[in-house]
Amino acid sequence: MSEEKKPGKKRSHHLRVPVFDDEKEAIEAQAARAGMSVARYLREVGQGYQIKGVVDYEQVRELARINGDLGRLGGLLKLWLTDDVRTAQFGQSTILAVLSKIEATQEEMGKVMTKVVMPRSEP
Repeated sequence: MSEEKKPGKKRSHHLRVPVFDDEKEAIEAQAARAGMSVARYLREVGQGYQIKGVVDYEQVRELARINGDLGRLGGLLKLWLTDDVRTAQFGQSTILAVLSKIEATQEEMGKVMTKVVMPRSEP
């Protein structure tokens, strides 16, 4: 480990990089997506480190909620398919509505999944 990278040691050199407003916003957005400060992000990218994905825990919680919805809908559908007397009053249209809800929920889950692991180095 070089002397500059020892824990507790402060960095003493600063680099000045002039940027346009839109470049500044893009760099700040990329750093935020990576879960890093702008300084750390630029330092790591500048040294050739590959920026890896960061998990968005809010989206993971949303996926857990959606998964629970799918489980409940699947349980209801299973009950209907067993010809349980409690579900005798439900017709084909109700079952088709539940299947439609399951499909919509799967689509919602797919959208959330694309946001879960955010790429750190790609826009």
